[in-house]
Amino acid sequence: MKAFVKRSAAPDDIALEEVEIPTLNDDELLVRVKAVGVGIHDSYFLPQEISYPYPIGIEAAGIIEETGSLVTHYQKGDRIAFVSMMQPKGGTWAEYAVVQQDSLILPIPENMEFAEAAAVPVAGNTVLRALTALHLKEGNSVFIAGASGAIGTFAIQFAKTRGWNVAGSASPKNHEYMKSLGADKTVDYNDPNWANQIREWMPNGVDAAIAIQPGTGTESMHVVKDGGTVITISGDRIEPERGITAAFVPHKADVQNEVKQLIQEIAAGTYKLVIEQTYPFEQGLEALQKTQTRHARGKLVLTL
Repeated sequence: MKAFVKRSAAPDDIALEEVEIPTLNDDELLVRVKAVGVGIHDSYFLPQEISYPYPIGIEAAGIIEETGSLVTHYQKGDRIAFVSMMQPKGGTWAEYAVVQQDSLILPIPENMEFAEAAAVPVAGNTVLRALTALHLKEGNSVFIAGASGAIGTFAIQFAKTRGWNVAGSASPKNHEYMKSLGADKTVDYNDPNWANQIREWMPNGVDAAIAIQPGTGTESMHVVKDGGTVITISGDRIEPERGITAAFVPHKADVQNEVKQLIQEIAAGTYKLVIEQTYPFEQGLEALQKTQTRHARGKLVLTL
Protein backbone atom coordinates (compact mmCIF):
# COMPACT_ATOMS: atom_id res chain seq x y z
CA MET A 1 0.00 0.00 0.00
CA LYS A 2 0.98 3.66 -0.35
CA ALA A 3 1.63 5.53 2.89
CA PHE A 4 3.30 8.70 4.10
CA VAL A 5 6.01 7.34 6.33
CA LYS A 6 8.58 8.69 8.71
CA ARG A 7 11.78 7.16 7.36
CA SER A 8 14.12 7.97 10.26
CA ALA A 9 14.34 9.88 13.54
CA ALA A 10 15.14 13.09 11.65
CA PRO A 11 12.24 15.56 12.23
CA ASP A 12 11.10 16.12 8.64
CA ASP A 13 12.15 12.84 7.02
CA ILE A 14 8.67 12.01 5.68
CA ALA A 15 7.93 10.61 2.23
CA LEU A 16 5.26 8.76 0.25
CA GLU A 17 6.39 5.14 -0.08
CA GLU A 18 5.12 1.62 -0.71
CA VAL A 19 4.90 -0.42 2.52
CA GLU A 20 3.21 -3.62 3.63
CA ILE A 21 -0.47 -3.56 4.65
CA PRO A 22 -0.46 -4.05 8.46
CA THR A 23 -1.52 -7.45 9.78
CA LEU A 24 -4.54 -7.76 12.04
CA ASN A 25 -4.71 -8.81 15.69
CA ASP A 26 -7.85 -10.44 17.11
CA ASP A 27 -9.08 -7.18 18.70
CA GLU A 28 -8.45 -4.93 15.70
CA LEU A 29 -10.13 -3.65 12.55
CA LEU A 30 -8.48 -3.19 9.17
CA VAL A 31 -9.85 -0.04 7.50
CA ARG A 32 -9.56 0.95 3.86
CA VAL A 33 -8.90 4.66 4.31
CA LYS A 34 -10.98 7.08 2.21
CA ALA A 35 -10.06 10.39 3.88
CA VAL A 36 -7.53 11.60 6.43
CA GLY A 37 -7.84 14.48 8.89
CA VAL A 38 -4.65 16.56 8.81
CA GLY A 39 -3.34 17.74 12.18
CA ILE A 40 -0.39 19.63 13.58
CA HIS A 41 0.67 16.54 15.57
CA ASP A 42 0.57 14.02 12.74
CA SER A 43 4.31 13.91 12.14
CA TYR A 44 5.38 13.64 15.77
CA PHE A 45 2.67 11.76 17.72
CA LEU A 46 4.69 8.57 17.56
CA PRO A 47 5.07 5.48 19.78
CA GLN A 48 8.24 5.11 21.84
CA GLU A 49 9.03 1.80 20.19
CA ILE A 50 9.09 2.69 16.52
CA SER A 51 10.38 0.83 13.51
CA TYR A 52 10.96 2.69 10.25
CA PRO A 53 9.42 3.26 7.80
CA TYR A 54 6.46 4.25 10.03
CA PRO A 55 3.14 5.53 8.60
CA ILE A 56 2.21 8.83 10.30
CA GLY A 57 -1.23 10.23 11.20
CA ILE A 58 -3.85 9.81 13.92
CA GLU A 59 -7.36 10.25 12.43
CA ALA A 60 -9.18 9.08 9.32
CA ALA A 61 -12.44 7.81 7.87
CA GLY A 62 -13.00 4.75 5.73
CA ILE A 63 -14.63 1.36 5.25
CA ILE A 64 -13.93 -1.66 7.42
CA GLU A 65 -12.19 -4.25 5.26
CA GLU A 66 -11.67 -6.97 7.86
CA THR A 67 -12.27 -7.60 11.58
CA GLY A 68 -10.37 -9.65 14.14
CA SER A 69 -12.02 -12.67 15.75
CA LEU A 70 -12.71 -10.81 19.04
CA VAL A 71 -14.40 -7.79 17.40
CA THR A 72 -18.15 -7.82 18.07
CA HIS A 73 -19.50 -4.29 17.48
CA TYR A 74 -18.26 -3.72 13.92
CA GLN A 75 -18.35 -5.65 10.69
CA LYS A 76 -16.93 -5.57 7.19
CA GLY A 77 -18.42 -2.77 5.13
CA ASP A 78 -19.16 -0.41 8.04
CA ARG A 79 -18.28 3.24 7.39
CA ILE A 80 -16.36 4.67 10.34
CA ALA A 81 -14.30 7.66 11.40
CA PHE A 82 -11.66 6.93 14.02
CA VAL A 83 -8.60 7.93 16.01
CA SER A 84 -5.64 5.57 16.03
CA MET A 85 -2.72 6.88 18.08
CA MET A 86 0.70 5.57 19.07
CA GLN A 87 0.13 2.27 17.30
CA PRO A 88 3.36 0.32 16.67
CA LYS A 89 1.85 -0.79 13.32
CA GLY A 90 1.54 2.79 12.09
CA GLY A 91 -1.02 5.53 11.66
CA THR A 92 -3.68 6.74 9.27
CA TRP A 93 -1.81 8.42 6.41
CA ALA A 94 -2.06 5.24 4.40
CA GLU A 95 -4.34 3.33 2.07
CA TYR A 96 -5.05 0.90 4.93
CA ALA A 97 -4.88 1.40 8.69
CA VAL A 98 -5.35 -0.86 11.69
CA VAL A 99 -7.37 0.40 14.66
CA GLN A 100 -8.04 -1.29 17.98
CA GLN A 101 -11.74 -1.87 18.69
CA ASP A 102 -11.57 0.13 21.96
CA SER A 103 -10.28 3.25 20.18
CA LEU A 104 -12.49 6.26 19.44
CA ILE A 105 -14.62 4.94 16.56
CA LEU A 106 -17.59 6.87 15.16
CA PRO A 107 -20.19 5.38 12.82
CA ILE A 108 -20.53 7.76 9.85
CA PRO A 109 -24.07 9.03 9.18
CA GLU A 110 -25.48 7.99 5.80
CA ASN A 111 -25.64 11.56 4.47
CA MET A 112 -22.03 12.42 5.42
CA GLU A 113 -19.04 12.23 3.08
CA PHE A 114 -15.80 10.56 4.20
CA ALA A 115 -13.93 13.88 3.96
CA GLU A 116 -16.33 15.48 6.43
CA ALA A 117 -16.21 12.51 8.79
CA ALA A 118 -12.41 12.49 8.87
CA ALA A 119 -12.44 16.08 10.18
CA VAL A 120 -14.46 15.31 13.31
CA PRO A 121 -12.75 12.84 15.70
CA VAL A 122 -9.65 14.66 16.99
CA ALA A 123 -11.02 18.21 17.12
CA GLY A 124 -14.39 17.12 18.50
CA ASN A 125 -12.85 14.86 21.13
CA THR A 126 -10.32 17.50 22.20
CA VAL A 127 -12.85 20.31 22.62
CA LEU A 128 -15.43 18.19 24.45
CA ARG A 129 -12.76 16.99 26.88
CA ALA A 130 -11.53 20.53 27.46
CA LEU A 131 -15.03 21.79 28.20
CA THR A 132 -15.50 19.18 30.95
CA ALA A 133 -12.75 20.94 32.92
CA LEU A 134 -14.23 24.45 32.74
CA HIS A 135 -17.28 24.02 35.02
CA LEU A 136 -19.01 27.08 33.57
CA LYS A 137 -22.69 27.98 33.79
CA GLU A 138 -25.07 29.71 31.41
CA GLY A 139 -24.17 33.40 31.21
CA ASN A 140 -20.48 32.82 32.04
CA SER A 141 -17.74 33.98 29.68
CA VAL A 142 -14.83 32.28 27.92
CA PHE A 143 -11.89 33.54 25.86
CA ILE A 144 -10.54 31.22 23.13
CA ALA A 145 -6.96 31.92 22.03
CA GLY A 146 -6.42 31.00 18.39
CA ALA A 147 -10.08 30.35 17.65
CA SER A 148 -10.27 30.06 13.86
CA GLY A 149 -8.78 26.58 13.39
CA ALA A 150 -10.50 23.20 13.60
CA ILE A 151 -10.55 23.12 17.43
CA GLY A 152 -11.61 26.75 17.78
CA THR A 153 -14.37 26.31 15.20
CA PHE A 154 -15.98 23.68 17.41
CA ALA A 155 -15.14 25.47 20.67
CA ILE A 156 -16.99 28.65 19.70
CA GLN A 157 -20.10 26.73 18.66
CA PHE A 158 -20.15 24.43 21.70
CA ALA A 159 -19.67 27.40 24.06
CA LYS A 160 -22.57 29.31 22.49
CA THR A 161 -24.81 26.22 22.69
CA ARG A 162 -24.11 26.19 26.44
CA GLY A 163 -25.17 29.83 26.75
CA TRP A 164 -21.71 31.26 27.36
CA ASN A 165 -20.39 34.64 26.21
CA VAL A 166 -17.52 33.97 23.81
CA ALA A 167 -14.47 35.98 22.77
CA GLY A 168 -11.86 34.66 20.36
CA SER A 169 -8.52 35.76 18.96
CA ALA A 170 -7.31 35.28 15.38
CA SER A 171 -5.91 37.36 12.55
CA PRO A 172 -8.33 40.05 11.30
CA LYS A 173 -9.25 38.11 8.14
CA ASN A 174 -10.91 35.48 10.37
CA HIS A 175 -12.94 37.81 12.60
CA GLU A 176 -16.12 37.69 10.51
CA TYR A 177 -15.71 33.92 10.31
CA MET A 178 -15.57 33.64 14.12
CA LYS A 179 -18.61 35.90 14.45
CA SER A 180 -20.51 33.71 11.98
CA LEU A 181 -19.91 30.81 14.38
CA GLY A 182 -21.30 32.82 17.29
CA ALA A 183 -18.35 34.72 18.79
CA ASP A 184 -19.51 37.85 20.64
CA LYS A 185 -16.10 39.55 20.70
CA THR A 186 -13.08 39.13 18.39
CA VAL A 187 -9.54 40.44 18.80
CA ASP A 188 -6.36 40.40 16.72
CA TYR A 189 -3.64 38.50 18.57
CA ASN A 190 -1.00 40.65 16.82
CA ASP A 191 -2.49 43.82 18.32
CA PRO A 192 -0.53 44.66 21.49
CA ASN A 193 -3.76 46.07 22.94
CA TRP A 194 -5.88 42.90 22.54
CA ALA A 195 -5.93 42.00 26.26
CA ASN A 196 -7.24 45.49 27.13
CA GLN A 197 -9.98 45.02 24.54
CA ILE A 198 -11.07 41.80 26.28
CA ARG A 199 -10.98 43.60 29.65
CA GLU A 200 -13.15 46.40 28.24
CA TRP A 201 -15.61 43.76 27.06
CA MET A 202 -15.57 41.86 30.38
CA PRO A 203 -14.19 44.33 33.00
CA ASN A 204 -13.71 41.78 35.80
CA GLY A 205 -12.08 39.29 33.42
CA VAL A 206 -13.56 36.27 31.69
CA ASP A 207 -14.52 33.22 33.74
CA ALA A 208 -12.26 30.91 31.74
CA ALA A 209 -9.91 30.70 28.79
CA ILE A 210 -9.01 27.95 26.33
CA ALA A 211 -5.47 28.42 25.02
CA ILE A 212 -5.31 26.50 21.75
CA GLN A 213 -2.15 27.82 20.10
CA PRO A 214 1.30 27.28 21.68
CA GLY A 215 2.53 30.22 23.71
CA THR A 216 -0.97 31.59 24.43
CA GLY A 217 -1.48 30.13 27.91
CA THR A 218 0.24 32.83 29.96
CA GLU A 219 -1.24 35.66 27.89
CA SER A 220 -4.71 34.15 28.21
CA MET A 221 -4.38 34.11 31.98
CA HIS A 222 -4.07 37.92 31.98
CA VAL A 223 -7.69 38.26 30.81
CA VAL A 224 -9.14 35.66 33.23
CA LYS A 225 -10.73 36.82 36.47
CA ASP A 226 -9.33 35.92 39.90
CA GLY A 227 -10.12 32.29 40.64
CA GLY A 228 -10.96 31.50 37.01
CA THR A 229 -9.67 28.65 34.84
CA VAL A 230 -7.24 28.33 31.93
CA ILE A 231 -7.11 25.12 29.89
CA THR A 232 -4.10 24.75 27.59
CA ILE A 233 -4.74 22.52 24.61
CA SER A 234 -1.24 22.99 23.17
CA GLY A 235 0.39 21.66 26.36
CA ASP A 236 1.81 25.04 27.45
CA ARG A 237 3.07 24.94 31.01
CA ILE A 238 1.96 28.08 32.80
CA GLU A 239 2.46 29.42 36.29
CA PRO A 240 -0.96 30.18 37.75
CA GLU A 241 -1.60 33.42 39.63
CA ARG A 242 -4.50 35.10 41.45
CA GLY A 243 -6.03 31.76 42.38
CA ILE A 244 -6.48 30.79 38.71
CA THR A 245 -6.64 27.06 37.97
CA ALA A 246 -4.28 26.14 35.13
CA ALA A 247 -4.90 22.71 33.62
CA PHE A 248 -4.28 20.57 30.56
CA VAL A 249 -7.04 18.84 28.61
CA PRO A 250 -8.20 15.98 30.86
CA HIS A 251 -7.25 13.04 28.64
CA LYS A 252 -9.02 10.52 30.85
CA ALA A 253 -12.38 12.26 30.45
CA ASP A 254 -14.65 9.85 28.57
CA VAL A 255 -16.60 11.84 25.98
CA GLN A 256 -16.93 9.04 23.42
CA ASN A 257 -20.75 9.11 23.50
CA GLU A 258 -20.72 12.90 23.11
CA VAL A 259 -18.42 12.68 20.06
CA LYS A 260 -20.69 10.04 18.51
CA GLN A 261 -23.61 12.40 19.12
CA LEU A 262 -21.60 15.28 17.64
CA ILE A 263 -21.02 13.59 14.28
CA GLN A 264 -24.78 12.92 14.05
CA GLU A 265 -25.53 16.57 14.90
CA ILE A 266 -23.08 17.80 12.25
CA ALA A 267 -24.82 15.60 9.67
CA ALA A 268 -28.15 17.07 10.80
CA GLY A 269 -26.86 20.63 10.43
CA THR A 270 -26.91 21.51 14.14
CA TYR A 271 -23.20 22.31 14.12
CA LYS A 272 -21.11 23.69 11.30
CA LEU A 273 -18.10 21.68 10.13
CA VAL A 274 -15.61 23.80 8.21
CA ILE A 275 -13.03 22.26 5.87
CA GLU A 276 -10.75 24.93 4.45
CA GLN A 277 -9.26 22.67 1.80
CA THR A 278 -9.16 19.06 0.66
CA TYR A 279 -6.00 17.73 -0.94
CA PRO A 280 -5.44 14.60 -3.04
CA PHE A 281 -3.60 12.06 -0.88
CA GLU A 282 -0.41 12.49 -2.92
CA GLN A 283 -0.23 16.14 -1.80
CA GLY A 284 -0.07 15.19 1.87
CA LEU A 285 3.22 16.99 2.56
CA GLU A 286 1.75 20.23 1.20
CA ALA A 287 -1.23 19.87 3.56
CA LEU A 288 1.08 19.11 6.48
CA GLN A 289 3.11 22.26 5.79
CA LYS A 290 -0.09 24.30 5.61
CA THR A 291 -1.40 23.05 8.96
CA GLN A 292 2.00 23.67 10.58
CA THR A 293 1.66 27.38 9.77
CA ARG A 294 -1.31 27.33 12.20
CA HIS A 295 -3.20 29.66 9.87
CA ALA A 296 -5.75 27.18 8.51
CA ARG A 297 -9.42 28.11 8.88
CA GLY A 298 -11.23 25.02 10.08
CA LYS A 299 -9.77 21.67 8.98
CA LEU A 300 -7.56 20.33 6.19
CA VAL A 301 -8.33 16.87 4.78
CA LEU A 302 -6.64 14.39 2.42
CA THR A 303 -8.82 12.28 0.13
CA LEU A 304 -8.01 8.87 -1.30
